[in-house]
Amino acid sequence: MSHSVASPSPKLSSWTHTIGASLEPWINLTRVSRFAGTMLVFWPYAWSLTMTARSANLPVARFFYLLFCGFIGASLSHSAGCVWNDILDRDFDRQVERTKGRPIAAGKISVPSAVAFLWAHLGIMLWMVRDVNSLAFKIALVTMFPLAGLYPLMKRITYWPQAWLGISMNAGVLMAWAFITGSIPASAFVLMGGTWAWTIWYDTIYACQDKKDDVKAGVKSTALLFGNSIKLVLALFASLMMSALVVVGRLNGHDLPYFLLSVVGGSIYLAVQLYAVDTDSPKSCWAAFHRNGFNLGALIWAGFLADYIWAAQGPALVDFARGVAVGW
Repeated sequence: MSHSVASPSPKLSSWTHTIGASLEPWINLTRVSRFAGTMLVFWPYAWSLTMTARSANLPVARFFYLLFCGFIGASLSHSAGCVWNDILDRDFDRQVERTKGRPIAAGKISVPSAVAFLWAHLGIMLWMVRDVNSLAFKIALVTMFPLAGLYPLMKRITYWPQAWLGISMNAGVLMAWAFITGSIPASAFVLMGGTWAWTIWYDTIYACQDKKDDVKAGVKSTALLFGNSIKLVLALFASLMMSALVVVGRLNGHDLPYFLLSVVGGSIYLAVQLYAVDTDSPKSCWAAFHRNGFNLGALIWAGFLADYIWAAQGPALVDFARGVAVGW
């Protein structure tokens, strides 16, 4: 007996292909397929939220709800930043091999359409923070407009655009504390200082992909500024980041799980990265950037999370262990 499988309708296949082709430039514009960027916005918020949850004894269900909201916010923030960056940098992008095919630079999306798309992102983000307290709302507004809005202009006037990016990318550290407690303690500012140093670390490595083209286009970056001393300077910023995590742990009263995973584990991971990355190889630089967005961010969060769980459930776990011991 022979069996035949009906093939898709030619009209349906053509319609699906047309829809996919029309959406592709918009998907590429948001860089949603390159998820490392979203995670690099998300992790500082996640670290700070977990730190806040531990100090404020936040219920676990509430914690994970706020973590999910932060992930959505980070996704929208990253996408909006990419759209705005591509609008302003379209002439630069045409001169750089890696970016000349971006939708606006390549003429696949018009500037007015991209601006409307950007405002759609900003509208959703403003709606998400409509009910937060005044301090958290002010931080959200400053982050969305002057901080993120001015970043693309920095690479035209200074070799330290990564320093400005480090402020805008990591405002979620302050946002988490402001939203939950209505205040911002010293430990939050120290953590933001550490994440600022981390941003310079990973974005300098990212910028190394375009060093030659950036010189031709007149784009400034720390990758060009640090020159032949780049690994030495990167080691300095990695040290600043881990030192900040140590101070945060002391100020916030974190326990052993945090120091083992976040501090010791993070330090080892950064050292291995620094040794392995080839700053003259775009492929190696992209791989290192990607690992920061996923592996390192998750490793450090694991320490914050383990410490939060230990603080909430530690006594119960100790009693459970004692009960088991007595039973034996």
